Amino acid sequence: MSLNGLIGRKISMSTFYHEDGTSYPVTVVKLGPCVVTQVKTLSRDGYEAVQIGFMEVERINKPLSGHLNRSGGKYKYLREFSSEDLSSLEVGQEIKSDLFNVGDKVKVTGISKGKGFSGAVKRYNFRGGPKTHGQSDRHRAVGSIGAGSSPGRVWKGTRMPGHYGVEQITLSGLKIVNCDPKEDIIYVVGSVPGAKNSLLTIEKQK
Repeated sequence: MSLNGLIGRKISMSTFYHEDGTSYPVTVVKLGPCVVTQVKTLSRDGYEAVQIGFMEVERINKPLSGHLNRSGGKYKYLREFSSEDLSSLEVGQEIKSDLFNVGDKVKVTGISKGKGFSGAVKRYNFRGGPKTHGQSDRHRAVGSIGAGSSPGRVWKGTRMPGHYGVEQITLSGLKIVNCDPKEDIIYVVGSVPGAKNSLLTIEKQK
């Protein structure tokens, strides 16, 4: 299979024990099954890619329904991946986790957990203010946020307290240590972004 990646869900974290007794903290990811919904070509679309759908739903809007009509399903999530050989893929084809093998290095993208409204110490790893010399209420304060007369305002993008989390994060160089093709499950060493059951995209790395 020439497809470069798949869509899946984060199931849980666990511990994987190798035959020699070594253990690895792993994230359990359930991949697919995904269905090819569109094959984009250089002549027609200006670039080559494969669009796949994941997680069937009962209802979608009419424009999306028309787009997915040829694939024979209705999918909640659509993502594009590169492919080395477009001729081996066709609309409606089902793709499962056997795309990946033990030892493959992958890139995982997901949405991080939401932390709500957080201070700058937690949000940006600020060190806080002085702990002595009468500074009783400055321990976790931001400090100066700009000059007074010039520019006389706070610059956009200044790091301050605010909403923390719910951002797209990509981790590269993660290794697959075990695969279960029957259940479409892979075990990736380390943690990946997102809460339980959150959406992930897994891509192969060379």
